[in-house]
Amino acid sequence: MSDILCITNRKLCGEDFLSRIEKLAKARPQGIILREKDLSKQQYEILARQVMDICAAYDTPCILHAFTGAALSLKAKALHLPLPLLAQLTKKERKAFSVLGASCHSVKDALLAERLGCTYITAGHIFATDCKKGLPGRGIAFLEEVCKNVSVPVYALGGITPETKKEVLKTGAKGVCIMSSAMTCADPDRYLAELDSTK
Repeated sequence: MSDILCITNRKLCGEDFLSRIEKLAKARPQGIILREKDLSKQQYEILARQVMDICAAYDTPCILHAFTGAALSLKAKALHLPLPLLAQLTKKERKAFSVLGASCHSVKDALLAERLGCTYITAGHIFATDCKKGLPGRGIAFLEEVCKNVSVPVYALGGITPETKKEVLKTGAKGVCIMSSAMTCADPDRYLAELDSTK
């Protein structure tokens, strides 16, 4: 089974966005996080419905991001939130999702996310990456510390490549997240297969 979460950013996508989603869904990652923060709730909901349909066709989990209202109205089962938004969810809202993730940038964040009922977390950014130009990565020691302190699966993000993935998995991380490469690689099927084979 794949240990890769693909995060979307349609602004990085060099082709029709839904075509890219289909290629990624066909490659069967652990999940696709639809992270399109600049859209209005209405725009996001329209796009999310289309992406959820594509993912369902390939039996690839679609994880909605940030727009709790849209996720509830679409009866989505998976949602990923920045920590401040996660903290605002009611118990009832949290229970609506069988998969609930949060973005964490410290051990304190990770512990809070776990307390708030997350089924997984992302920790980053680990290595230097173009998405966070000029900001040094938090590093492998940071990731190891997060993994040691929580019992939920941790997915590392930031500067993940087949070369850096081995190092990441040694920390106890469950898997990795990719964004830029997911949106721009020439052949998603091949790229994900190569990344998946790195254990």
